[in-house]
Amino acid sequence: MSAQICGTVRVRAHAKINLNLRVLGRRPDGYHDLRTVFQALALHDILRLTPVSGPFTLQSSDARVPTDSTNLVWRAADSLWRHLGRAGAMRDVAIRIEKCIAMKAGLGGGSADAAAALAGLARLWGQDVPAADLVTLGREVGADVPFFFTGGTALGVGRGDEISPLPDLPPLGVLLVLPAFDVSTADAYRWLDEDRSAGVAIRKSDGGPSDLRTSRVGDIEIANDFEPVVSVRHPQVAGIVTDLLNRGAVAAAMTGSGSTVFGLYERDEVLAAAARTMNRLGCSLTITRTLTRAEYERASAPACL
Repeated sequence: MSAQICGTVRVRAHAKINLNLRVLGRRPDGYHDLRTVFQALALHDILRLTPVSGPFTLQSSDARVPTDSTNLVWRAADSLWRHLGRAGAMRDVAIRIEKCIAMKAGLGGGSADAAAALAGLARLWGQDVPAADLVTLGREVGADVPFFFTGGTALGVGRGDEISPLPDLPPLGVLLVLPAFDVSTADAYRWLDEDRSAGVAIRKSDGGPSDLRTSRVGDIEIANDFEPVVSVRHPQVAGIVTDLLNRGAVAAAMTGSGSTVFGLYERDEVLAAAARTMNRLGCSLTITRTLTRAEYERASAPACL
């Protein structure tokens, strides 16, 4: 039975951070096995999906966002179109992305947008697509996409695409610090593989740029295998982690393959003081907070306008 068809659909696509990210080794298919803990954030993009006559179109408020088939939203839409057995090229819908999540920053913006597009298009087209089918389609688009059908705090294994919910963390404020440089995922994996092949040790005791810093929030160790190898090439990352810890963060680390660094804060006033200091240092900042799974489900549900 089809769901009720509505006009324009709005969907929030929420950012994520990786509280823990371990790269376990290369798989036979060329990918790497991962073990990661995702955490959903209140920070979000907004997708507006509108029925129109003519070819499928994709627009963005940020001119840097590709609006062709290289965009994960386009690929997700095409995947659902074909899954529903529709012939020919996609048509009769326009999607506009209002970007707030920084690009190429380890925050999962492209993957979140893709998941939001899948959920929003199913609503727009009046199709009761099973959640498991949407997850499968998302997995084909990108390894991070399945997480955005779960939200909250969740464990990802395999390529990071096999998701298991974890107990929610207590509410935490999050300070995101965005360096002026990007780190491509391909470069981060290449550096990690090169350093491991060369036997480059990760030092834990001397506080140097290759130090893998660890702390805990509840039962979760806050650490990222990419952080030391990126910090060797970009020492600013290690410096930001240290600055956040020195300014009251209960934990801090790089997210994803970088380059964004996050600090977790239990008290809003401590976060605000840290943000003022980091702002004076010329850092690009975003203040947000963690979302529980229930909060995420409510916030990310497609809505008819």
